[in-house]
Amino acid sequence: MNANTDLPAVSKEKLVTDLKVVVADAEELLRATASSAGEKVSELREKIQDRLRDAKIRLADAEAALVDKTKAAARATDDFVHENPWKAVGIAAGVGLLLGVIIGRR
Repeated sequence: MNANTDLPAVSKEKLVTDLKVVVADAEELLRATASSAGEKVSELREKIQDRLRDAKIRLADAEAALVDKTKAAARATDDFVHENPWKAVGIAAGVGLLLGVIIGRR
């Protein structure tokens, strides 16, 4: 199975958002420890900066893929509605009726 279709779009969006927060926190941590001396600390800071740079690139790629999939889904929906307007109306009415029944029972 394709890795891009394993998670629902909402989970992917949350993952991208969470990763952005982690990257920002890591960058802030690096800035806060910039004055720390020591060869070991400098090496570690450089390694973290390299990994953060790679993570940002992968994050941008994942975000672009998510946007592309969302646009493709919107186009497919638009095409379906234009090709089958009465089916779309029937489906919308059915979903509305189902939601009305569910809400009415509460």
